[in-house]
Amino acid sequence: MAAAVLSRLFSWTVIVPVLAAVLLALTWGRKPGVVVQVLVAIALAGAVLAAVNHAEVVAHRIGEPFGSLVLAVAVTIIEVGLIVTLMIGGGPGTASLARDTVFAAVMITCNGIVGIALLIGAVRYHLTIFNAEGSGAALATVTTLATLSLVLPTFTTSHPGPEFTPAQLAFAASASLALYIVFVITQTWRHRDFFLPMTSAGEVVENEEHADPPSDRQAFASLGLLLIALVAVVGLAKVETPAIEAGVAAVGFPPSFVGVVIALLVLLPETLAAARAASRDRIQTSLNLAFGSAMASIGLTIPAIAVASIWLEGPLVLGLDATQMVLLAVTVVVAILTVVPGRATRLQGAVHLVLVAAFLFLAVNP
Repeated sequence: MAAAVLSRLFSWTVIVPVLAAVLLALTWGRKPGVVVQVLVAIALAGAVLAAVNHAEVVAHRIGEPFGSLVLAVAVTIIEVGLIVTLMIGGGPGTASLARDTVFAAVMITCNGIVGIALLIGAVRYHLTIFNAEGSGAALATVTTLATLSLVLPTFTTSHPGPEFTPAQLAFAASASLALYIVFVITQTWRHRDFFLPMTSAGEVVENEEHADPPSDRQAFASLGLLLIALVAVVGLAKVETPAIEAGVAAVGFPPSFVGVVIALLVLLPETLAAARAASRDRIQTSLNLAFGSAMASIGLTIPAIAVASIWLEGPLVLGLDATQMVLLAVTVVVAILTVVPGRATRLQGAVHLVLVAAFLFLAVNP
């Protein structure tokens, strides 16, 4: 018993948020040197992973459908915190930072995570099987959210440039949030069977063995550490802002690549979880994570940024450019062709990975 308690106390998920908070207190309001900036970057990445871990513990304790909301809200707070912190810091490209981050999240989830999961599953089990009804519904939701928030601003005429008017932004944010909530209810309550994992033999896994839910004490401890980690993430992002922008500029990448860095950092835990699920022949779980992350990135981040824009100075550019719209259109078409049959081979995984590689290459060389 005592050994188990000590093991939890000295777990990295406990130590990292505390150390990140201490580092934040020591560096806040100062201009740290290169060595300290590297430590801040490591602590920032560790705090993100720890925050997601503690959010999963809390989510497991309270159960569905509220558990999914807790995890999504925690990840959204991290994403919005990073975006707003960098936008407040100013600099070139910050007006489109929200767009670049959300679009990067969509491309990474719908191509990167999906491609990795399909490739792992197909290599190990030869053919991946999943529920086309649930995955198709998730893809339709992602497509609608992306169109409302990222495509339409380029074509509206009430405001010059790829921007919404305040009324249009309010409508897009409200519609996105409402659609996300409806999907969560559908996935976790009304039509949960559409999103259950299937084995490569086509059998639905209705009752997977799960670990016992954590105790109230463990859940409250994780909640407290989650709050500490979130504060540390937002604060350390503020400290690291000059280094991130300077690093991107130093390697010759465009300012918009900062959004890709944020998306990669925030989506790292979901990517690892999706890969683990695929290796256990749970491709449906991997797709749920991929499309669910894309939905949360749009359906929760855009409303939060819309509210934050009341206090932020400068324009809020949300409309995609021509290259980004082409990549989004190809992604949607390929994803439809992948999802509709309800099964996929390593070829589909390779196609999605080529698309995310094209996105990353063009993000560096627009």
